[in-house]
This record gives sequence, C-alpha cells and structure tokens, in this order.
Amino acid sequence: MGPLLWRVMITTSCFLSGVVSQLQFGFYAPACPDAEQVVRSVVAGATRVNQRVPALLLRLHFHDCFVEGCDGSILLGNPSDSERSAFGNQGVEGFDVIQEAKSQLESICPGVVSCADIVALAARDAIALSQGPNYEVPTGRRDGRISETDRAANLPDVEEPIQVLKAKFIAKGLTAKDLVLLTAAHSIGTTACFFMQRRLYNFDDINGASDPAIDPTFLQTLMSKCPPQSNSQRIPLDPTTPLLFDDELLRNIKRGVAVIQSDARLNDDDETRQILDSYVLIPQASSFAADFVDSILKMGALQVKTGQEGEIRRVCGAVN
Repeated sequence: MGPLLWRVMITTSCFLSGVVSQLQFGFYAPACPDAEQVVRSVVAGATRVNQRVPALLLRLHFHDCFVEGCDGSILLGNPSDSERSAFGNQGVEGFDVIQEAKSQLESICPGVVSCADIVALAARDAIALSQGPNYEVPTGRRDGRISETDRAANLPDVEEPIQVLKAKFIAKGLTAKDLVLLTAAHSIGTTACFFMQRRLYNFDDINGASDPAIDPTFLQTLMSKCPPQSNSQRIPLDPTTPLLFDDELLRNIKRGVAVIQSDARLNDDDETRQILDSYVLIPQASSFAADFVDSILKMGALQVKTGQEGEIRRVCGAVN
C-alpha cells in the first residue's frame, strides 16, 4: 500500500471535551480574527524558502510541550541555561519562523496572541503543507515565564529502550498509542549522522556491531550516508516519502528500514507492535489520520496555562 495523503478537514475528536476544555476553537476570533491566517501565511512563506521548515516546526511543538507543557518555554533564549541548551534539544530550530509570525501579529493585534499558540498553530500548518491532515487547533494558551536547562533533562532520547520511552510518555499523561502516533511525525524530519553512530557502529556498546533490526541492504545504505565519525550530515527519517506527512514511516519500521533507533524500537514491544500493526497490517481497522490528530491535540493540551496564568509575550524569546 502506497503513501496516504489527506486533504480532509478534521474538526472533531472523541476526547476533546475532556482534554482541551481549557482551550477554545476560534479563541482569537473576537480580538484578532486574522490570527490563524497570519500564522499560516508565515509558515507557507518560510516553507517556500526552506523545505525543512515543516519538520522543524513540528519538532519544536513536541519539544515545547514535553517539558513545561505547551507554554512556549522553549522559545525563551538565554543559550547558557534555558531549555534550548538542553542535550535533548540539540538541533531544534524554527524559532525565527515563530518570531516572524509573532511580529506580524503584534503589528495588527498587539498583546493578544501568545507565542505558545503560534507554536501549536504553526505545527498544524506544517502538517497540512506536507499533505497531511488539516485540523482545527483549540487556542487560548498563555506563555510561561520559566525556561531552565535542567527541566528538559527528561526529554525522550533516540537511544532509550522502548520501556523507558513508554514510561516518559505515560508520565506526561500520554499512552503507548500516542507514542506510536507521535513518532509518525518523523515522517517529514531529518536526523544528523551524529545520532546514528552507535546504532551503526557500536550497538549495545559492542565495537563494530550494528542494530540487528536494520534490514541488511538498508544498513549498507545508512553506512554509506553516515560513515564512521560523521556528525553534521543529515538524512531523512523517512527515506521513502521524506517530504510528505503520511504513514509510510510506520511501514518502514515493520520492513526494517527505520532510520533512528527509537523508531525501530516500536516493533520490539508487544503493546507498541500491536498498535503499529493496526495501521500497517490491517489499516482498514484504524484511521491513522484521525488518530494522529487526536494524539497531537492531546499533546498540545499538556499543562497549558490559561486565563490569568502566564502572560502574552511581546517578543517570543523573552519574558515581558
């Protein structure tokens, strides 16, 4: 089965009333009716210049939500001790796109739209631009004032066992199913060869060993793209359809052509493997697009600050 493309607008979700009750669809309609269109336009313009932008914005959303909740804390900028400088946030980009949207919004609706909401909206627009599902995002988040390196120490890591990854998601109120679905966001990402070295050349700390889960032919491809000691070169996380948001990454995992170790580990655990199989082996039993939207909206509601909590920053990289 080839890659699936979704053009439909997904507007409802079975869990919305419980999980995102603090947020509202169309929150900015009264005070800044063009807010979502401004973000969409900025993301589209940035993508025309750099085709990596959608993946960068999607990753930025995840890394923001997984630390202090979806409060824009990753945007705050003292490089020496902020979230940005945490090991797990290496290579996180897209800050300039968020600030450009914020600058445009400040010119028409000063002090109204939070940076946290811009991050969530930009991730939605990034997925749609990559021919993935288009969905509504509830808004009303406020920006947090805390961003510390130590608080990002528990981000999921590419080399962690599946049980550790599951535990980190559960600690955030997410499930094994959310882990599988949100991993599919790697469909449009890339990785630096730096993160491939142990998997290809020192697996399980055995010199010269490679992860046995890698298809032998694909292993040679990976080694050619990421030779020993290579660090900065980048390769697609989905070698099949690298610019399309689809379910092909899940199929790659089953075929042994997952690029990074954490993706491959989804096929090791009974629970995550069954979830994976429900999309890959019997896709008629599940709707990947709708389920992914459920998971990313659920993630986007983690520990949100609303009402009198937090603030509306004037500049995304600094508290007021």
